[in-house]
Amino acid sequence: MTDPMDAPDSPPRPASPHGTTDSRGGTEGLVNSEQAAAWNGYEGRHWADHQDRYDALNDGANAPLLAAAALAPTDRVLDIGCGNGRITRLAAGRAAYALGIDLSAPMLERARAGAAAESLDNVEFVQADAQVYDFEQAAFDAAVSRFGVMFFADPVEGFRNIGRALRPGGRLAFVCPQHFDRMDQSTVFAAIGEHVRLPDLSRPTGPSPLAFADPDHTRRVLAGAGFDDVAIEGVDAPQYWGEDADDAAGFLFGFGPLRHWLREADADSATEERARRAAADAFRSYQEDGGVRLTGRYWLVTAVHP
Repeated sequence: MTDPMDAPDSPPRPASPHGTTDSRGGTEGLVNSEQAAAWNGYEGRHWADHQDRYDALNDGANAPLLAAAALAPTDRVLDIGCGNGRITRLAAGRAAYALGIDLSAPMLERARAGAAAESLDNVEFVQADAQVYDFEQAAFDAAVSRFGVMFFADPVEGFRNIGRALRPGGRLAFVCPQHFDRMDQSTVFAAIGEHVRLPDLSRPTGPSPLAFADPDHTRRVLAGAGFDDVAIEGVDAPQYWGEDADDAAGFLFGFGPLRHWLREADADSATEERARRAAADAFRSYQEDGGVRLTGRYWLVTAVHP
């Protein structure tokens, strides 16, 4: 679910927290090139510009994820696909050190600013492709991710590389969406689909937010990457979409994937406006005092690196 058409030709390579560029970082040698284009283009800029809104949407997953990771004060933690750095910073508050890795320069800029604002001196961020990044071997006690592991071009190799970074007995914990038809927002997309042709979200292919919606597939991937003791449980978490239905619809229509689908469908302004009104009507059924709240249904996945 990317929007590479809005991406720059050469994604920028940011400085490290120490003022120099990590020689192993940047986007050189990446294999997830389409994802890098999207997350350094419109998609990444939208997430960076609306950091607070995306955190409000996803923060319901924080407590279950961090509880499952069971971080200790002496732990070194790796945050995969860290984005704006919310989980990295929370992990740094519980552990000795946290490193966030992501493809997106705009989001990492926000992540570094957030760490500086919170006066965290035990957190770093690197712009790189986690599937191929040359991590120091056995350097981390735990790896975590909030919706950041679903975009590997080769998920087995991606998790195998994460495993190399974990010490023997190191823990993996991540959250990812369940099948789309189990999510409340599927009703909103169904309303939009009455006006604009959307892809079949019930059948995800390749890297996408739904790449690990099938628990059996997830178990096969992690086993293939060398992880043991794989456990998967369902988690329901609140999603705050906006102050009212119109606000929620406006936010949704800024999503990179939806913009991309509207363009692919060659939707004119009148069609887009009808679709937006339909989305607002669907959101209205979830509106209550204090805003629009839907339920996100996720898988909480844990495993151990032997």
